[in-house]
Amino acid sequence: MKLENNWRNKSIQALEKKNWGKPDHDSYLVKRCFQLSIIPLNEFKVEDLRLMIGQGIALKYLTILALEILETDILAEGEYYPGDLLKNVIDIHPDFWIANPNLYNQLKQLILDKQKIIEDENISLDKFLAINVS
Repeated sequence: MKLENNWRNKSIQALEKKNWGKPDHDSYLVKRCFQLSIIPLNEFKVEDLRLMIGQGIALKYLTILALEILETDILAEGEYYPGDLLKNVIDIHPDFWIANPNLYNQLKQLILDKQKIIEDENISLDKFLAINVS
């Protein structure tokens, strides 16, 4: 996957060349996603990644950032529990992983290397590991 130069210094809206307008719902989740869409990616925290990935937003960028964090701390924690970032990443729809086999294989290897730690936190890996990526 080829990304433009300095993509980490840009917001999701800038990278996708799309203005999201204003939120159409008055929920915390919708408003927070809109706020995050204009923040440069290099300012995202674990919770920001967890939230946006959980919503399936800008996965081609955010998954790369999440994998970098997970390589350092497989149980990186947003606001909920140890491993909540990993849980949202492994729950990404299989179509994304099939379209991005390098990212899938990177995460799969990381999971296999840290499998005992992950399973001790009761994070199920079966569904992710069963994805058939060539």
